[in-house]
Amino acid sequence: MTISEKIFSKASGKTVKAGEFVMANIDRAMTHDITGPLAVEGFYEIMRDKEEKKVWDPSKIVILFDHQVPADSLNAAANHIMLRKFAKEQGIINYDVYEGVCHQVMPEKGHVKPGDLVVGSDSHTCAYGALGAFSTGIGSTDMAAVFASGKLWFKVPETIRFEVNGKLPKHVYSKDVILHLIGDVGAEGARYKAAEYAGSTVRDMPMSERMTVSNMAIEMGGKAGIIEADKVTEKYLQERIPGFKLDPYWKSDKDAVFSERREYDVSNLEPQVACPHNVDNVKPVSEVEGIKVDQVFVGSCTNGRFEDIEIVARMMGDEPVAKGVRLLIIPASRTEYMKVLRAGYIEQFMEAGAMVESPCCGPCMGGSFGLLGDGEVGLATSNRNFKGREGSPQSFVYLSSPATAAASALTGEITDPRKI
Repeated sequence: MTISEKIFSKASGKTVKAGEFVMANIDRAMTHDITGPLAVEGFYEIMRDKEEKKVWDPSKIVILFDHQVPADSLNAAANHIMLRKFAKEQGIINYDVYEGVCHQVMPEKGHVKPGDLVVGSDSHTCAYGALGAFSTGIGSTDMAAVFASGKLWFKVPETIRFEVNGKLPKHVYSKDVILHLIGDVGAEGARYKAAEYAGSTVRDMPMSERMTVSNMAIEMGGKAGIIEADKVTEKYLQERIPGFKLDPYWKSDKDAVFSERREYDVSNLEPQVACPHNVDNVKPVSEVEGIKVDQVFVGSCTNGRFEDIEIVARMMGDEPVAKGVRLLIIPASRTEYMKVLRAGYIEQFMEAGAMVESPCCGPCMGGSFGLLGDGEVGLATSNRNFKGREGSPQSFVYLSSPATAAASALTGEITDPRKI
């Protein structure tokens, strides 16, 4: 069996294969301040005729505020009030207002383990597959059903195995790898399939970079993005879950059946850039160098970890941000923010003319702050560049690694980081 088939077999209590429909038990359910209110409304609608309107298991539900924090409108404030009330009423203890972006906080706080089936009412929930879990995004009404029953139906997905090998060149990172894969496969190439990432390149990645790769499986249409658990996973989780021991069962068998195997050698991979207005419109940086940028955004659940921000800090040194460019840096969680603070990077960025904000999604979803105006060009380390994604529908968003973002912030135009 593949990892996905093993996880769904455990979750449904019977041996299943790709293509079968199952009713599966959920290990963790996550919602946030944008999608949570609709899930809560749906839950109460489901429970309308029941005397006791209680969720199936409050210890398995996680509620996080990250998209509009602090509240940036009266509607946002009302949503926050609603979710606070719901968490208190239901006894949901895993409830954090200002901990940071949900997809960073979930693994960081030990809510995800290899072999788990995790759902979140956000499409980038697939990020947790970096820990060997099957994690996927669902709609708010599906989340309402999970709140009520702890179960959800699935079609067990087929798996595409991505074998990525080779040592990455200097200033080329996992973001470049996943952009390259998305550009090759296309936005629909893995529709409703599990993207399983393997090979020496993936095995050599630290957890921070694995999260980047799994996070963007949805951008090729994937249902999940999974990396089999290993010693890197074990070390990461032992720091978060007392007594955690790796179970070697949670990996695809040697004779597992994959719908497709794709092989890549990234030894000579060039830094990659996704161009407007689709994530699969990927080009080598050499083909887009020189495009002037108005704003550079480093952060999001894709590349807002300490390791990402450290790349930017080291590349910039004591150089200032290019004149006329806004550099916005947002660590993905309170924990990551404190690492950046203690390393002295916040002072460095502020002196360089950048802006450092508290942990949240920021401009990634086109809300709160840092939005692009008509005709402006933004370069972001986030995961989507759809029209209007970061502000005006007349703006243009390019996606890159933190290294390319740093180089471009220094020069004021898209720049190959290998030249810095």
